[in-house]
Amino acid sequence: MRTKTIDENSISCIPEDSDDLIALRRVIKKGDKIVGETVRVIKQEKEFARPDKGERVKIRLSIEVEKISLDNVLDRIRVGGIIKESNNESVPHGSHHSFIIKIDEPFNLLKKKWTSVEKKLVRTKDNNLTFILVAIDTSDCGVGKLKGTHLHIMPNIYSGSSGKRYKTNFKIENFFDEISKALLAIVKTNDQLIVFGPGETKKKFVNFLTKTQIGQNHEIKIVEGVDSSGEDGIHIFTKSKSMKDIISNSKLAKVSDIIDQVMILANRKSTKFTMGLEETKRANEYSAIDSLIFSEKAIQSNDEQEIINFLNDVELKGGTVYSVDATTDAGLRVTGLGGIISTLRFAVESSPNNLI
Repeated sequence: MRTKTIDENSISCIPEDSDDLIALRRVIKKGDKIVGETVRVIKQEKEFARPDKGERVKIRLSIEVEKISLDNVLDRIRVGGIIKESNNESVPHGSHHSFIIKIDEPFNLLKKKWTSVEKKLVRTKDNNLTFILVAIDTSDCGVGKLKGTHLHIMPNIYSGSSGKRYKTNFKIENFFDEISKALLAIVKTNDQLIVFGPGETKKKFVNFLTKTQIGQNHEIKIVEGVDSSGEDGIHIFTKSKSMKDIISNSKLAKVSDIIDQVMILANRKSTKFTMGLEETKRANEYSAIDSLIFSEKAIQSNDEQEIINFLNDVELKGGTVYSVDATTDAGLRVTGLGGIISTLRFAVESSPNNLI
């Protein structure tokens, strides 16, 4: 998330991924003010105008937050409140409006007082790079963008090399050129490229890239041992040991390690972990949580505000909180384990009145 401090009460924010939206959902509260651009229907007041017809206009306004919720789970945030200011005379102050917070769209957040957890959530620098994953073979190529714990996969790119009719006309350089053009549309400064897949095609493609703008401006790594291309290859890589070795400093690698720790502790019948909301809430009563991971299931299956308050309390007591979604195997695993898991600093018995 890109942020800029305006004054002691105001911060300008641009969320960059679903993790940022979760952080903002944990920060924005009733009574805060949101300032930004939005679209509102302005009803026409002409003599013969239809009463239900209005014009959609872009305006800049300030609203005082009354309600806030994750819309479509992790895709965007819907903020409802009372309009305090606007740059359009047709928009009455005191009326209600829903402001949608989306990825890559800026807004200002004003608070009367910021808590330490809120400051940490919006101002902590994300040192994790964005990784562009390329799973390539002579027949097809999959491209994925991994940032934080969210994976976005583009539609497969096909070479047209299969079949006898293509044997004489097929030029792999044309296929590589098509892929590089697709990469140019999504690769940003400091992004790392990771290329894998069966056979020698990946090495040929990297050699091709080194002569292009992408190869000259970005670090490219070749990964062995992932023998699938396309979308399947992307998913296999995110579950592989290679992923943890190559991008060991990424948030997804950290989350995968924590999930593996929980499974090891479960096999050992240890009580230094929790699964499910009730167990995890009990451990938090003793400030025992070291790391917590939750998926959208925790929000879907429970009261949203209750979960948000709980996550903030865990962080206030020194725990580290990670969110995951269904775009990765890690998110699916956490969902299968009840939607929320944690590792503990010390063991807590199943009975809330006893500690080990």
